[in-house]
Amino acid sequence: MEGTPMPFNAVVAAVMAAVLTTGAPAPVVEDLGPASSVTSINGSEFVGDKLYVATGGIKPTRIGAYDPAQRKVTSITELPSGDGAWATAVVGTDLYVGTYTPGDIHKVDTTTGTATKVADVKPDNFVWSMAASGDGKLYAGTYPGGRVVEYDTATGQTRDFGQAATGEQYVRSIAVDDTTIYAGVGAHAHLIAIDRATGAKREILPPELADRTFVATLTLKQGLLAAGLSATGDMLLMDTADPSKYTLVDAPGDSYVTAIEIDAANNDVYFGTRPSGTLYRYDRDTAELEKLVVPYDGAYFNRIFLRGGKVVAVLTSQVVEYDPATKELTGVDLTQAGMPPAPELAMAITATEDRVLVSGKAGVQVHDLATGTSTRTFLPGEAKVMTPIRDQVYLSVYTLAYLFSMRPDGSDLQRLTRVGADQNRPLAAHYDKRSRRLLVGTQPEYGLHGGALALYDPSKNAVEAFRDVVENQSISAITSLLGTAYVGSEIYGGLGTTPIEPEAKLAAFDLHTKQVRWSLVPVPGAKRISALTEQRGKLYGIASTGVIFEFDPWRKKVTRTVPVPVTGGGSGSLVEAGGKIYGTDGNQVYRLDTRTMTVSTVVSGLAAQAYGTQPLLAASPDGTSLYALKARNLVRIKL
Repeated sequence: MEGTPMPFNAVVAAVMAAVLTTGAPAPVVEDLGPASSVTSINGSEFVGDKLYVATGGIKPTRIGAYDPAQRKVTSITELPSGDGAWATAVVGTDLYVGTYTPGDIHKVDTTTGTATKVADVKPDNFVWSMAASGDGKLYAGTYPGGRVVEYDTATGQTRDFGQAATGEQYVRSIAVDDTTIYAGVGAHAHLIAIDRATGAKREILPPELADRTFVATLTLKQGLLAAGLSATGDMLLMDTADPSKYTLVDAPGDSYVTAIEIDAANNDVYFGTRPSGTLYRYDRDTAELEKLVVPYDGAYFNRIFLRGGKVVAVLTSQVVEYDPATKELTGVDLTQAGMPPAPELAMAITATEDRVLVSGKAGVQVHDLATGTSTRTFLPGEAKVMTPIRDQVYLSVYTLAYLFSMRPDGSDLQRLTRVGADQNRPLAAHYDKRSRRLLVGTQPEYGLHGGALALYDPSKNAVEAFRDVVENQSISAITSLLGTAYVGSEIYGGLGTTPIEPEAKLAAFDLHTKQVRWSLVPVPGAKRISALTEQRGKLYGIASTGVIFEFDPWRKKVTRTVPVPVTGGGSGSLVEAGGKIYGTDGNQVYRLDTRTMTVSTVVSGLAAQAYGTQPLLAASPDGTSLYALKARNLVRIKL
């Protein structure tokens, strides 16, 4: 039974088995508690006077009822399924919540606080967006099928309108009026009007805006449709009676419009942007754009509401109010208001001498090994890779492929620069001591092909980005040796694209001439090279076919391979500790003997729960410990 200690003889047997299997005593595995805990809000709606907020990235998904009058969360309801929720809508006193993994629709009865699953969007597993019509029907936008699904709250029946735009995977935003559904599509932007009665579809996005990646946000009020366009930071204002009548509003220096609210009475439109985190007001009478406030650098606006003459905005873990009359901003942290943090899916791990850092949504959890405590540092984004360099930790951040730095204790967070070159999601990073450059591998913006290798000079805060080092592929693994960066690729481009190339490649990039010296396919049939490291002049990498390959860079040849476990997405991780190479698939940690090219198990049964497909593993600087996940907890493996 779970929680029952093993008998002494069973412990002895387990230790002996480990010794026989690995040839060494079993390592000590120490549980350090939740790797990263967060209160992260995605969807939100007002029902009466209370604001209902839905969490993302934690399980079970929680719905908190926030009372603005008391500035407190007065109740919490847990959903029966889902890893999080972006989509919410209201019918009467019922809150409807669309979840992801799985893509279910739940009804939360706000009068009783009970939650019930009422529908799903199978075969899709993600409800991205949801809107309610005046006659009590819900319209859900899905991923990866890019469909629109109707749910009738009165009868419980569903209707599938099919894929909104042929070949597109995302219905990222949705709005509805008495006759028409409006679906915002990506990763190649479309704005599709769907007749609610007949299901007929027509494109209403102006042709000159077809180069955008997403219609990512939609709001509809009194015949005015407001849309946020990515990744140009434009807001489109369209007359639904005549879509040829529209206005385009640009937010200078921003890439995303993440939330919009229409003030029909005053003919104004409020919207929030990223990456700056700015709240704007656009006056439709004068065509003037006014920058109102930045709650904090990089604030993410999930929703904007107008309540009692004030602008209420739901951020990542805060609710803020802006008073247009006084120009004052006030706010509440939802954790302090009673929405407890919970273990989330960690995104990256790194270790310094006395701390372990774990990244997640909008923050980094800093574990102090001496005290056994942890604190959280806010980050306007998601650190996909963290790299210690001397007295700093460099963070490669999604979205927009930003680089940040901070001290290992989480203090002195600094936004440094962007990779640029249409890059969005960092996948790998490596510090090359010889050139004193941080090498960052990235995936491009949604809907695009061609990742990049970026060379960042910390001493000058300067970055150079080289796109298509491996043509039409993203850079997913990096190491270096004697002035050459060796990069492994994955065939996948930005999200919402179909791969062009059939196989992942290994490429050599000269850090002096900044030219690609060669590229080749190291493992036939592999779609991804997810890890690279170097030892004694040889390269070792993990291919998605489930092998570690040894590569001789001088002969440009794979010399040996050995099978290893990989994740369902075909990924694994490698680190060096104490002169040895260790790897993981998230369930077991193993040691690679490079002399014999054999693998032995160090620890198994971890069942790590991490964000995405890349399993997480880090080594202490002195090589005596490894850090990994067990479920959602951080563990130290003492070697």
